[in-house]
Amino acid sequence: MADVFDLMIGRIRKILDAGLDADATMRILEILEAPFVSKDILEKARLYSETLPKAEEHPFTPAQRYLHFLWDAFDKLPLCLIVPFSIPFRRILAERLFGACGRAFVCEENVRFNFGQFLRVGDNVFFNRGVFLDTKGGVEIGDSAALAEDVRIFTHGHDEASHMTRSYAPVRIGAYAKIYAGATLMPGVTVGDQALVASGAVLTHDVPPNMVAAGIPAKVIRERRTGGRSGDELEHIWLF
Repeated sequence: MADVFDLMIGRIRKILDAGLDADATMRILEILEAPFVSKDILEKARLYSETLPKAEEHPFTPAQRYLHFLWDAFDKLPLCLIVPFSIPFRRILAERLFGACGRAFVCEENVRFNFGQFLRVGDNVFFNRGVFLDTKGGVEIGDSAALAEDVRIFTHGHDEASHMTRSYAPVRIGAYAKIYAGATLMPGVTVGDQALVASGAVLTHDVPPNMVAAGIPAKVIRERRTGGRSGDELEHIWLF
């Protein structure tokens, strides 16, 4: 017999596959045991990201809006703490919300991003709690990479002479890289395959593959101690 959480995920997947509108969002909220939100409110709702200049170039479709709403609303519900449900639920949202989402994506609670369509993740990627992704300029994360607690990634900046003048630059994180807790990545940086960014680092320049960067501002301090391993041999194995 199927587990209760599998049954819930199956019901939600069927609703999503049929197309996400206000009625469908209400049905998903009911499955999540969320407080009632009326169809009228859902249809009139606009999210903070939609007030940003990037939304003028790339307006949300109704389905994107509801996916973002479900992603953020979920973390305010008791079910967000139940791992056998929360990980698969975030995964099926990510498959529809991100620009690309590989297999076995694992995401813990309170992960935020502003434009899901500009986020691309490979296979076996892991996001820990409290990650913030400013995806306006684009974020790409390679296979089996990990972002630890409270990592922050920024892809845009403001001109000092005028806050209204903005610039955008993508951030790229290679396969089997790890960004440790509290690190900040600034616009335009690339973290190479198997590289490490230390806890609390502020990264303003690229990190070559297999190197370790630390400090404020971060500098390359040494080569990663891989013990001769690479790729899957590094055992970047997340929850499930």
